[in-house]
Amino acid sequence: MSDTSTARLVYGSTLGRLLIEANSTGVTRVAFTDAQTAGPVGENPTAHVYLDTAAIQIDEYLTGERRHFTVPTDRSGMSTFDREVLQALEAITGYGRTTTYGALTRHLGRTPADARKIGGALARNRLLILVPCHRVLGSDGSLIGYAGGLPAKRALLDLESADLLLPLG
Repeated sequence: MSDTSTARLVYGSTLGRLLIEANSTGVTRVAFTDAQTAGPVGENPTAHVYLDTAAIQIDEYLTGERRHFTVPTDRSGMSTFDREVLQALEAITGYGRTTTYGALTRHLGRTPADARKIGGALARNRLLILVPCHRVLGSDGSLIGYAGGLPAKRALLDLESADLLLPLG
């Protein structure tokens, strides 16, 4: 019988401390935290591999060496609607690309009245950085709504756009 316990890690990234959680299926959570330690960490060896892999890949991303995450994620704890929104987000935004709440709503075939529901699904994203809700902007291009805070959102967007800028002259 496999161990289904959740393993946890508080990881010090260049953006701040991140709480990373995983189980035997994949990473279940990446969130900013003020905690110094993760508390009970679980004895699940597969989950620990996913924690280590996630930390390495986040580091590579934050240093500009990685554009796509390959660590498995487990979204089974999310509602069907939230999974649908996050999958749509991943489909329409790649590294260095942004979208708006309205464009994401239209992509999902929803009415403008559903934009708040879409925003709610993004606010519930338990896989920050790995699932790039930082790439969603207000309709006027403004930075709004990010669980990690607007400075972290700005830093992530700046990171992704830095190597896409053309040199002058």
